[in-house]
Amino acid sequence: MANKRSPKKRRPVPKTVLRLPDLDQAKSAVLNSLSSRDAQRGYRHAMDEFIEWYCSEPRLSFNRTVVVRYRMHLESRKLSPGTVNLRLGAVRRLAYEATDCGRLSPDLPPASGASRASRNSACD
Repeated sequence: MANKRSPKKRRPVPKTVLRLPDLDQAKSAVLNSLSSRDAQRGYRHAMDEFIEWYCSEPRLSFNRTVVVRYRMHLESRKLSPGTVNLRLGAVRRLAYEATDCGRLSPDLPPASGASRASRNSACD
């Protein structure tokens, strides 16, 4: 008697390298979670700038090392510490949304490695 296996549903494997469609989806989720137009404008600018930088680099894995390299890039532009922190906060939110949506592996802490409280994601 032949042994039939039931087909297993495979869940998509989270990525370590994000492509433009993945980043755009995570960016939309972040922007949709913000109620203030000023916050949306600031975060949009910060995320667009990061995405442009990230996509111009060789295919980097999106992890803490990339965020540190981006921080060095921002500091080399002589931006104020407050501006650097604001931009990194937007990158952190982008990474959290990408993880929540299953686009980024949760095993790769993108920013500080600190866990955050669970919250509703706007990725769908």
